[in-house]
Amino acid sequence: MEKIFTERAHLMCPGMNFGIAMSVNSIFDKERITAAFEMAAENHPFLNAVLGYEKADNSYFYDVTGSSKIDLKISDESLTGIDDPKLLDEYKRLTGYDWDIRTEGMLKAVVWKAEDNTVFLLIFHHLLADGRGALGLAEEIAQIYVGNAVFHAVSEKLISSEDDLPVDSKMPFISKTLVENANRNWKKEGHEPLSYERYHEYADSFVKNDNVKISLTKTSQDELTEIVDACRNHSVTVNDYLMAKMFIEDKTEKIIIARDIRDSLPFYSKGALGNYSTAFSVVIKKPGNDVWKLAGEVHKKVQKTISEPKDLWLVLQCYANLTPEVLDGAFMAAKGAFESKSASFIGKMFFGFEEPKGYSITNLGKIESTGINSAFFIPPASPAIRKTVGILTVNGEMRSCVSERN
Repeated sequence: MEKIFTERAHLMCPGMNFGIAMSVNSIFDKERITAAFEMAAENHPFLNAVLGYEKADNSYFYDVTGSSKIDLKISDESLTGIDDPKLLDEYKRLTGYDWDIRTEGMLKAVVWKAEDNTVFLLIFHHLLADGRGALGLAEEIAQIYVGNAVFHAVSEKLISSEDDLPVDSKMPFISKTLVENANRNWKKEGHEPLSYERYHEYADSFVKNDNVKISLTKTSQDELTEIVDACRNHSVTVNDYLMAKMFIEDKTEKIIIARDIRDSLPFYSKGALGNYSTAFSVVIKKPGNDVWKLAGEVHKKVQKTISEPKDLWLVLQCYANLTPEVLDGAFMAAKGAFESKSASFIGKMFFGFEEPKGYSITNLGKIESTGINSAFFIPPASPAIRKTVGILTVNGEMRSCVSERN
């Protein structure tokens, strides 16, 4: 039984859905579609799981059942391709309410015919995977569908205690003090834990009334080549450049980015689902308008953070050291819907849940694929974020998907 530990921060937080859309180089075949998802479910325990709960210690876990919990819809409609507006309409419909993952499972999939290709939309709950893991599953399904590739069962184990975090990543004094104070104050308040039932009712109303706009842009191979060459000449990454553009265009001084940590976890099995990422903020005061100078500053700050375990693992250390009930109540307390000063403080100061002001970018990188023609990543619309950008490059074509609140 895999208990939810640091991932508990994504449990009672709405908008924790995201998507991978892909056009696959194969004719539409309902039987092969079903078979591909059946094989994926056989190999990944979390695809057979719903949310379980143990009242004795108020713990949540991945309740792995004996059957697939994938919600698969094979559409009778056809799309013109991956850019057909119907795809995003379906994404909005399926994320327009709060999933009850006690019964619904954590992956929904819709598949359409698109001329000689097949288009897949995979929608994940963040408890099922991070963006990189979601992309891995998408590639696996595409390879099974196109070429009858065979994949084997994989162990899915996540961070289960503070001992799984690097010894040199302990929280700095100020963060530790704030976390300890929040834990003590929660205990003094004497609240009953926030129930999932109560959260789900509130979150469902929140999501249904949340106005999130999703838009897509495509960067051609020629344009991307120019960007890559310019980045190389300025000794920065494409992600540094994209962040610099966001600093300038959105007039912000802080951007949150995700960082893959699976290579740092000895228990991670290649291809496993689960959340194996951390996040950190890049702050640049008065960024100015010189995109390449700014990209250089971004590069230095990012490299400094990823080289310092105390900075890179800070958010996970906070999750690991906070009383779980404080994490559970952080969103609703910050919104004034759950009475707890300690949870409200964490929700407002650590997560920014009071109102959406944040900006973020998640870049899943680039892949070359013979099975996938094109794809894009729809990022989660966290209630703390005003605008988040998801980037994915497939076969030399970069697509950007923006989730944005007014």
